[in-house]
Amino acid sequence: MLSRGLVSTSRASVARARAPARQQRATTSRRASIVRRTAARATNDDDKASSSQDVPDDEPTPAVGDTDVNSALGDVISSPLFYVTFGVAGGVGLVRALGENASFLLSAAPVVLLTVISKTSFGESLMKNIDDQRPALVAEKARRENERARARERSSLYGARRVKFLGDAEYEYPAHLDGSLCGDAGFDPLGLGKDDLPRMRELELLHARWAMLGIVGVAVPELLERYGVADLGEPVWWKVGAAKMNSDVSLDYFGLQGFHIAGGSGIAIIAACQVVLMGGPEYARYVGIDSLEPVGVYLPGDKDYPGGAPFDPFKISDDADEFEKQKVMEIKHGRLAMIAMLGVAAQAFVTRAGPIENLASVFSG
Repeated sequence: MLSRGLVSTSRASVARARAPARQQRATTSRRASIVRRTAARATNDDDKASSSQDVPDDEPTPAVGDTDVNSALGDVISSPLFYVTFGVAGGVGLVRALGENASFLLSAAPVVLLTVISKTSFGESLMKNIDDQRPALVAEKARRENERARARERSSLYGARRVKFLGDAEYEYPAHLDGSLCGDAGFDPLGLGKDDLPRMRELELLHARWAMLGIVGVAVPELLERYGVADLGEPVWWKVGAAKMNSDVSLDYFGLQGFHIAGGSGIAIIAACQVVLMGGPEYARYVGIDSLEPVGVYLPGDKDYPGGAPFDPFKISDDADEFEKQKVMEIKHGRLAMIAMLGVAAQAFVTRAGPIENLASVFSG
């Protein structure tokens, strides 16, 4: 009993001796924790102060995006949709009011109007607005390009995984066709793109887009006339010129009588209007996509795919994966359209008939 009491007394003494040490360690730990929290708060305050110095309150960061920087007036005047909707309707109204002689001047109106705007103080303010936001716009453009590059890497339509024109057959494909371009199937037997591939792609894309418009313009009038939807005077595409020269037939939009700009004039006036209408866009294409900046239109793309409100009103390019897919679809449809136009021209030379009549004869014969 005595020994157990001595042991208990000894343990109690040891515990009392250790208690101050434990208390001291706890106090030290709490103090260290307080010091760490204080240092963290000081660091956050320094970061906030630094941020406030980098971006003053009276100089907000410019907004990024072509819809914020562009002028609505410039977007409307430079948009292709303007020409096929309100531009045509407004032109018809002016020609009816002023007579056929105004058609040539009317054709030059878009280019003249854009030039006048660029020379005014209003145009200068639009240009200054773009210049002020250019760093943010350039950064946004670079971000989009990076997203599209990653989209091409993921896609089976580009790079080594793309389908080539000979499939898996053994063939030494041209080294300059590495799959970085949309629609690259490794086909260039004459080596036309070896020295200047970007220029060859620009020309191919340009002809492809014209061919897609052309094949619609060749087929639709004949369809409308054939099924009694509209009376176009002369619906067959290659006969229109001769009909215009040898008669007083009027070329009306959609077959609506009197709904034309230069369609009631002679061949010379029509040709002159076409030259003026195409001269402006062709000059802008030659100068580059920055040619519309003096009227407040910033185009975030490149010369082949300028983008922005005038050329991408539905914002398809915002989705990088969809944009890269649409580029492939466009060039494929354009190549088919170029072949189709060649076939239509050959059929017209041989059969002396329009493409719809030729197609109908296949199924009726």
